[in-house]
Amino acid sequence: MKIKSMELFKVPPRWLFLKITTDDGIVGWGEPVVEGKADTVRTAVEEMSEFLIGKDPGHIEDLWQVLYRGGFYRGGPILSSAISGIEQALWDIKGKSLGVPVYDLLGGPCKDKMRVYAWIGGDKPSDVAEAAKEKIAQGYTAIKMNGTAEMEWIDSSLKVQEAVERLAAVREAIGPGNGIGVDFHGRVHKTMAKVLIKEMEPFKPMFIEEPVLSENNEALHEITKGSSVPIATGERMYTRWDFKRLLTQGGVDIIQPDLSHAGGIWEVRKIAAMAEAFDVAVAPHCPLGPIALASSLQLDFCTPNAFIQEQSLGIHYNQGSDLLDYLADPSVFEYKDGFVKRLTKPGLGIEINEDKVREMAKIGHQWRNPVWRTEDGTVTEW
Repeated sequence: MKIKSMELFKVPPRWLFLKITTDDGIVGWGEPVVEGKADTVRTAVEEMSEFLIGKDPGHIEDLWQVLYRGGFYRGGPILSSAISGIEQALWDIKGKSLGVPVYDLLGGPCKDKMRVYAWIGGDKPSDVAEAAKEKIAQGYTAIKMNGTAEMEWIDSSLKVQEAVERLAAVREAIGPGNGIGVDFHGRVHKTMAKVLIKEMEPFKPMFIEEPVLSENNEALHEITKGSSVPIATGERMYTRWDFKRLLTQGGVDIIQPDLSHAGGIWEVRKIAAMAEAFDVAVAPHCPLGPIALASSLQLDFCTPNAFIQEQSLGIHYNQGSDLLDYLADPSVFEYKDGFVKRLTKPGLGIEINEDKVREMAKIGHQWRNPVWRTEDGTVTEW
């Protein structure tokens, strides 16, 4: 079996899908994308195709090493995301060729179902208490919200008070038995992160996500000193080498590698094993499409320290299309009592509606994240 062709589809709301076809007709799907840089990643995948066409798709480790080490410059969001989507499609092919789900090829399942959480609010959160109650009523047992809008390096006590009051309102609305993830989104500088975490602690967040940008991870020890709130980060980190530094320095309780950015399914399984050795949990980042989610779940089902999974159904980014729109059988992601059952079909466990993909690729997208400025005009983190 050899790789015959590779085809890319830029589809709404902000995704890039990859179809790899073998010479005997097996098709694998992947999701290689950086949000806002889909065309850049497309070019990277097309360049990498020179190393893939005519090769055996089952040699996943070797192909990954060629794509990663074959170029003098490596890592980072674009190259790692291109490799990630390719790798997902190769696992899809391998599972389908053998008639088994991907997790069966990575040690087999260690759980029957996976807990998921839902997003509430938008980039600038409001009315989150009511939205949280709606998600709990739909059967979720955990939600995640942005903690703040834009923040100054040193911001006002009013901004802190407003953020804490939003969290307090959500906690009151859904009670102590449900989880609340609070995403700082890298918007908060370390001094304000210390203040916010201290003030939010009484409301028992499930975790604080990206309290500082990943390039400032050395500050995690300082900002969390004396706090019992679990700290999560990792969505903007790539391959095991980035996570090696984070795990060695400590200060993190939950890592959040993204299977469309960090190197793919097998690479994140290696990262998760490293985290397990440091007694750190895994909650894969996934605000993307159905292929990225299926890949994440294949990882989750064979990973004992994976405890909850992000998914994008209804997320504020999904304007015009949503998570289930590209699936032939949307029931595969049926969420019940806050969990999704283990996927059982071969490969990634989903069937892509290729007609829908081709139809929507004619529309495409030009999604970009907003550029925010503080009151004095300084560019700040989104």
